[in-house]
Amino acid sequence: MKLRSLKLQSVVLLGLFLSFASSLSAHLTFDDVNTKYAANLALWWGKGKPTLDKIDKAHALGFDAVEFWAYGKEDIDAIAVKTKKLGMKVVQFTAWGAPLGSGKNIDEFEAGIKEAITVAHKLGAKKMTVVGHKWVEGYTLEEQLANYTKAMKRVAPLCEAADVMIIIEPFNPVDHGKNTLNGSQAAVKICREVDSPMIKINWDFYHMQLTEGALIHYLREGYDQVGYLQLADTPGRNQPGTGELNYVNILKAAHDLGYRGYVGVECRPQGTEAEALQQLLKNSY
Repeated sequence: MKLRSLKLQSVVLLGLFLSFASSLSAHLTFDDVNTKYAANLALWWGKGKPTLDKIDKAHALGFDAVEFWAYGKEDIDAIAVKTKKLGMKVVQFTAWGAPLGSGKNIDEFEAGIKEAITVAHKLGAKKMTVVGHKWVEGYTLEEQLANYTKAMKRVAPLCEAADVMIIIEPFNPVDHGKNTLNGSQAAVKICREVDSPMIKINWDFYHMQLTEGALIHYLREGYDQVGYLQLADTPGRNQPGTGELNYVNILKAAHDLGYRGYVGVECRPQGTEAEALQQLLKNSY
């Protein structure tokens, strides 16, 4: 009986040891994956918290890059100092959001982009997001897309001279209201017509899934116009692994196409931040 009891205890102890060892080996870092990630300060930590504190938290989690939304109320000089001190990058921020569909504010848009370029240079950011495609009543879809294209053509030479890329971000019709740019196809068409190396797409897989699906197919079809990638799982807009998307395959497809830039983690953590990060890394390529 004693021998059997000792054997049983040994088996239990071995099981506990293997479980502990497995938990240690399962802990991933950014060095364990091919994909480079930038923390989205707005969604990962929510609104109302100081931006500089969010940058500190991103650094503590291991991120070496961040992105944020509209810059107007931000202390740009302080962000530049903070990120430089921590050895981090600001990879992109939102430069413009007002609707461009009427074509009446293209001069204002040009002035806004000139200012945003100055901000980008202060931050060392090479890319900046432009939205500006909320539906404008009184204009057809065709008119609004034409005016949007005209606006991008106006500022393309500015961006080329400054070496700062505009990345147009399409939305989705499920949870982002009524817009003229949903999914990839219209944005790809606009960028090809503008034909500038500095007017590309902020290709957010969350929006693409809710608009058109077939993520790898459309990524391959429009890859020549990809300027930046963002992700979140669906439904819920939480980290990969919480929903329906196979981000291992999606990010591998992007890598196979040649993408080596950062991927914006524009999602809300489900669980603790540390748990969400581990799930992100486990569902990475």
